[in-house]
Amino acid sequence: MLMRFVRFLMPREERFVDHFADHAERLVAAAKALTAMMDAAPDRREACFNEVCTIEGQADAIAREAMMALHRAFITPFDRSVIHTLVTALDDAVDLIEEVGQRAQLYQIEKFSPRMRELAVMTEEAGALLVEVIPMLTNISKHAEKINATCQKVGAIESRADSLLRQALSELIANPPATVVGFLGLKEVYELLETVTDRCDDVADIIVGIVLDHV
Repeated sequence: MLMRFVRFLMPREERFVDHFADHAERLVAAAKALTAMMDAAPDRREACFNEVCTIEGQADAIAREAMMALHRAFITPFDRSVIHTLVTALDDAVDLIEEVGQRAQLYQIEKFSPRMRELAVMTEEAGALLVEVIPMLTNISKHAEKINATCQKVGAIESRADSLLRQALSELIANPPATVVGFLGLKEVYELLETVTDRCDDVADIIVGIVLDHV
């Protein structure tokens, strides 16, 4: 209780929440660009993938600035290790979206299945929830209940994605492509797409932990 009162009296670097919000917006943008890549004609996919890469670079810049701010700040709104972990989880999610595009290009996937698109849209949905919830961290006591409820929605999306992955892999095994390389490529893309939702859930879990520490 005493430490909370001391933190309340001391100046804070509220810009951290802005960094988190900017990062989450890049996550959503990358997910939308990936979905556009899946929907695009073959001759447009390279341009869509380049857009994913551009957004990933923007996310990296935000992560670097957040880490520099963490290094400079005397007082932080949350524990330093938590800030570091949150920035890393957000950045990992965007990196994984780029990796999905890279693997799709590497394995020359010509047609993205409806399951792949469903998983990509789930990432958009989870990211949008993070964009919604992160600004609430500027006033945790006021928004604690809504923060927790929104983070539970992110967890529910991750659970749906996990179930969808199992279904997609079962269908892939039942109807494999002609080559082993083709099978491995589709399997990797499915697994990476589900892992992005895992990272979004990690971000939500970190946010819930911040609420528990400050309420």
